[in-house]
Amino acid sequence: MDSVLLEDNGHWVNQDIYDNFVLREILDKAITYLHTKEILALIGARRVGKSTLAKLLISELLKSIEAKNIFFINLEKPEFIPYKDDASYLGVIFDAYLKLANPNLQKKVYFFIDEVQIFQNWEVFIKSKYENSNIKFIITGSNSSLLTSNYATVLTGRVLKLQVHSFNFREFLKFKNIDFSTKIQRATNKIEIGRAMDEYLKWGGYYSVISNDDEMLKKDYLKNVAEDIILKDIVPRYNIKSSQSIRDLFYYLVSNASATLNYSSLAKKLNVDPKTIKEYIGYFEDNFLIHTISMYHDKLTSQIKSAKKLYVSDNGFLNLGVNRTKNLGIALENLVFNELYKKDEEITYLKDNQEVDFYMQESLYQVSYDISDEKTRKRELNAFGYFKKENDKCILITYGANERIDDVEVLSIEKFLLKGKDD
Repeated sequence: MDSVLLEDNGHWVNQDIYDNFVLREILDKAITYLHTKEILALIGARRVGKSTLAKLLISELLKSIEAKNIFFINLEKPEFIPYKDDASYLGVIFDAYLKLANPNLQKKVYFFIDEVQIFQNWEVFIKSKYENSNIKFIITGSNSSLLTSNYATVLTGRVLKLQVHSFNFREFLKFKNIDFSTKIQRATNKIEIGRAMDEYLKWGGYYSVISNDDEMLKKDYLKNVAEDIILKDIVPRYNIKSSQSIRDLFYYLVSNASATLNYSSLAKKLNVDPKTIKEYIGYFEDNFLIHTISMYHDKLTSQIKSAKKLYVSDNGFLNLGVNRTKNLGIALENLVFNELYKKDEEITYLKDNQEVDFYMQESLYQVSYDISDEKTRKRELNAFGYFKKENDKCILITYGANERIDDVEVLSIEKFLLKGKDD
């Protein structure tokens, strides 16, 4: 046990161990949550950087907290898996930590538990310590229902949740050491930013993808991420008998990103009943592979029942589809969706005789890769006119155009993603 704990807690020996980790924008907000009583839950898909963010938080704590009062465990370690059905084993791990590290119990202990959902009924252990111990829990998990199970409800009101995503475009540019901090820098580095945009539009923001130049390896990595989520998380958790059917569904969905879902049609194509298709899509969504959005309606019940549109959580997954040609318009729309979704998960779309891609917070968003064709431009603008209410803003996002057409703001994807205080 001691060697396993030491492996995860190198900061006990070397307090500079995490200094070279890539910073994330969400870090500042996460740091503010460190100083609260509540449990901090970092949730997000596999490999988006939850563990890295946890290590960055440890690095911040080391500025004022004794190293041995900070404890990190990764529950996916092979040594822990045999005990995953026994939540009491978390107590055994914690007791082993106390014996090995001998922390100062007169002061707060910061207990990081990585991939907490691996253990059944993990909430029982945390609740037993939460009320009566001077422990700050920071947990990470790879499914959105982490805190909604029957047992997890015992922690209601005791958890602050932060969702971690793959690198956004600003983080991507910082990783590439491309300065975009001012208008002058964006003009100076225009060519580099444009190349980076093309790369990001195609490959998304997973760290192991953007840090690798080999396109074959990039695709293999993305496939491994998706299949790990499907085969290691979804299939065993929900006792799915046909792993091939759920894999086939995922690749079909990726090939039809931005389209409206039709469960009956999907069921016929994959020879699976519609109810199962709907359940599988729910599992993908719960594990952050995809997102679905409803059509806006004044009545919530009608909105819930409306046809859903589907997007993948990272543009890199679009490379796993069966389409032989790359549709840049879909890639652009998917990227815009993910940026908007991070700001408001209640995003919807509008559809009647016309269609607007996204609607949120009294703003209408259309996405069109190129509006140089007059017919395309007219179609996009007419859709705004059809749906716009008095206080609504209209934003048309393209690959490269920046202009104003009456009351419609036309933004390039670069300006949309990098818009700052000096714009």
